[in-house]
Amino acid sequence: MGLATAPPEPEAPSEPASAAERNGPGRAHWLRVAREAADDLATDAVAREQAGKTPFDEVSRLREAGLLTLLAPAGSAGGGADWTTAYAVVREIAAADGAIAQLLGCHYFLSWSARFFADPAVAARIERRSAARQWCWGGGLAPRDPCPTLARTAHGSVLDGRQSFVTGVAVADRLVVRAVRAGSGEPVAVVVDPGRRGVRIEADADSFGLRLAGGGSVEFDSVPVAADDVLGSLSADEDDLSPAAALASPVGRLVSVQLLLGTAEGVLAEVREYSRTAPPWQYARPAGTPHDPQALTTFGELTVLTRSAAALTDQAVAALDGGLARGEDLAYDAYAEISVLAAMAEAAAATAARECTTRALDVVGARAVSARLGLDRFWRNARTHTLYEPGAHRLREVGDYFLDGAHPRFVLPA
Repeated sequence: MGLATAPPEPEAPSEPASAAERNGPGRAHWLRVAREAADDLATDAVAREQAGKTPFDEVSRLREAGLLTLLAPAGSAGGGADWTTAYAVVREIAAADGAIAQLLGCHYFLSWSARFFADPAVAARIERRSAARQWCWGGGLAPRDPCPTLARTAHGSVLDGRQSFVTGVAVADRLVVRAVRAGSGEPVAVVVDPGRRGVRIEADADSFGLRLAGGGSVEFDSVPVAADDVLGSLSADEDDLSPAAALASPVGRLVSVQLLLGTAEGVLAEVREYSRTAPPWQYARPAGTPHDPQALTTFGELTVLTRSAAALTDQAVAALDGGLARGEDLAYDAYAEISVLAAMAEAAAATAARECTTRALDVVGARAVSARLGLDRFWRNARTHTLYEPGAHRLREVGDYFLDGAHPRFVLPA
């Protein structure tokens, strides 16, 4: 369902692969590509956000930049990058266009989800096909009421039900959805081709923020599901869920963090540029020029908030990177520490995003209401995201861990 026609499967190389082909071009390359993509998105961000069209063109821009296959192994036609790089890319894009960053971050998480929940051979096969066809992934694995139902019939498994207001479904080439097994009620992750018979997608998301994230609803009417398309269990029971699979929770949470940090940094950058070039305030303004003490104090406080959240995020990402490297050797206590660090980073980033997208506009004053400037999009994006992912839940997890050593719940991002 993506806009661009997917390329054919790549042929096997006739000569030995270079180091770049084996390992990918490296972090510096992808950060440069992300900045170029962000600059491209920034040129018409206000007009696109106000138009609110389904983001087929934006997905094509990401695909052409190679960002959709960033996390896939280099040997499978992917970028060969790690999560540290993917997070930096999402944050860079979020500073220019939060909705497209949401779409891209969701794509990264869902396209990687088979590594957490599926048999390694199945995960590798899915990832090779995704990279070769440059699929865009959408959907969501967070608990919803009700969930679609996966039932066995005489002819195999079928999926029935509805999933509402999930990211990327309007532009996705593949969906990953949470379903429950009929009878047992076990939650499972299921891959669905949105072009299959019985799948109906409605681009009916009507949120006031993140309007270009390709959100909508999807209905399943007896959709056939192959055995390999059932990735695995999403049970939160520690007896069923390995620590390595449980890392899906902090991985997803840190996608959320990067979106929030990028949004905070983006609004600060735009307001700073406006403040440097705008004419002096009129006499009726409550503040003075960009060098007014009130403006300086505001920028100082918001910079400290954002940099503090970024420092916490760096700690969480470093811990997660270590946890992913340990694989099946990871213990639950180590997972819990990683998850708590991610919760701390998310709570701090949510505060920074809310404060920056509100108070930075005070520096601009009444001119900030101009639709031409589009500064309100940062506030709307941040507020929408923090309503779906409330920071209070993360703070309770941190407090419970600090006081009682309780492991955070296994919670997948909404």
